[in-house]
Amino acid sequence: MLSTTRSGAQITLSPREIEQWPRTAAAQTLADTLSPGRPASFRVPPLERSVPVCRHLARLWMDAEDITDDSTRSAALLVISELMTNAIIHTNSLSITSRLRKAGGWLLVEVQDEGGPVFVPHPRRAGYANEYGRGLALVARSVQALGTRLETDGGRTVWARVSLTGSRHAEGFQQYSPKDQRSSP
Repeated sequence: MLSTTRSGAQITLSPREIEQWPRTAAAQTLADTLSPGRPASFRVPPLERSVPVCRHLARLWMDAEDITDDSTRSAALLVISELMTNAIIHTNSLSITSRLRKAGGWLLVEVQDEGGPVFVPHPRRAGYANEYGRGLALVARSVQALGTRLETDGGRTVWARVSLTGSRHAEGFQQYSPKDQRSSP
């Protein structure tokens, strides 16, 4: 389902649309839905195939926003890939929402899940032989700020702030409680 509101494009894709991507009506009309100057929200099922679809949607949105800096685009796509994958693997979500918006000189990327284990994601150092555990550390090195907030409905939002000019001075990982939500990015 595609809808455009005053607050931006809100795109919800079903498991069937994800599996058939890009041979869906949603994929064909998507470019017209993304309006410059407005944020975008992509709600998808927790399927592995959702990750590349969200990257594609993010590229379309960045094109509409005229975000051309390669470092910014690469960092945003890394953030979406890692945070979506983590939400799929580590939560019990029935859907996952990714949001993109510009604010001043920043691109704000958020991924919200519906909760799961009482696990707050944080960057860590993986051992040489470990197959997993490097993703958030790579993200943290690619963005200016990275944080999480627990939502009042039990869900969790992990967010990243990416410079639109490609600079990479990270401030570290920040955690917010629901009451602090207004002060997050």
